[in-house]
Amino acid sequence: MLVSQCRTVDGRTQVVVREGSEAYVLGRNTTLYDLARECADSGRSLAETIGEKGLGEAIDIERASLEGRLLAPITHPDPAHLHLTGTGLTHLGSAATRDAMHAKASADDATLTDSMRMFRMGLEGGKPTSLPGAQPEWFYKGNGHALAAPGETLTMPAFAEDGGEEPEVAGVYIIAADGTPCRIGWALANEFSDHVTERVNYLWLAHSKLRMASFGPEILVGELPAHIEGTSRIRRNGEVIWQKPFLSGEANMSHALANLEHHHFKYPIFRQPGDVHVHMFGTATLSFADGVKTEPGDVFEIEAAPFGLPLVNPLARAEDTGVARVRAL
Repeated sequence: MLVSQCRTVDGRTQVVVREGSEAYVLGRNTTLYDLARECADSGRSLAETIGEKGLGEAIDIERASLEGRLLAPITHPDPAHLHLTGTGLTHLGSAATRDAMHAKASADDATLTDSMRMFRMGLEGGKPTSLPGAQPEWFYKGNGHALAAPGETLTMPAFAEDGGEEPEVAGVYIIAADGTPCRIGWALANEFSDHVTERVNYLWLAHSKLRMASFGPEILVGELPAHIEGTSRIRRNGEVIWQKPFLSGEANMSHALANLEHHHFKYPIFRQPGDVHVHMFGTATLSFADGVKTEPGDVFEIEAAPFGLPLVNPLARAEDTGVARVRAL
């Protein structure tokens, strides 16, 4: 089952439920946030609750997408309480990349970069027989103010060195009244980053990640397939200038998803009742790695069969607002 949100012609938010090619609006005016919070606090599943509420009229979700009426699949009434976070060095990548990584990971500790040490820790302890396993790399991207809905622009700051896509799978969560993290489902995400800044010095990774992000348009409810095959592409002036397949799912990762979830939600600050979390699980496929330099006006497209509609976002650069000056009170 796939769930999403759509704006009606009169400006209301509708929850859309899809199984196969047929999509229907939920038979009650609500948001996915309100629905998920009801489920989290009652202990009932999303599928069960949707089944009880019933479905209404059919909707052409592809037409809604073309008309620009698809919304982020979940938001928070206060954007500061939606957290965009992620983890890296979690994917094995292609066979050739994996062989190279394993070869480096067997080298002497003194010759390893911090990145390779982190990757090796995941290979050796990211899928433990019992939790917790090895701690992954972790980063913060921002809150709901940095979220772009499907179809909306991913805007890089004027000072950015790069604006590059990262095709990823994200877990989408809401925190129940008792502080329990509850997974709503899984979605495609574009963990948009500044790879040139990151490359200058790995300690600038935190800076490079403070960028916008997008996820959706649909959330997959239920189990995540162990093996996911998707495609990431960039269009410029309507023409594809770069395209590459990507792999995700636990079969292609050095960490178990449960281990990554544990190491995010072990912090009490991330278990505040009512908060929403979109946690991105990493990638092994980047246009930047192939020497592509993106330009404003480029359009990112990320798709994978289990997640329904593709995630599409154009790229823009913000105007330069000058030095950020502080006023003393």
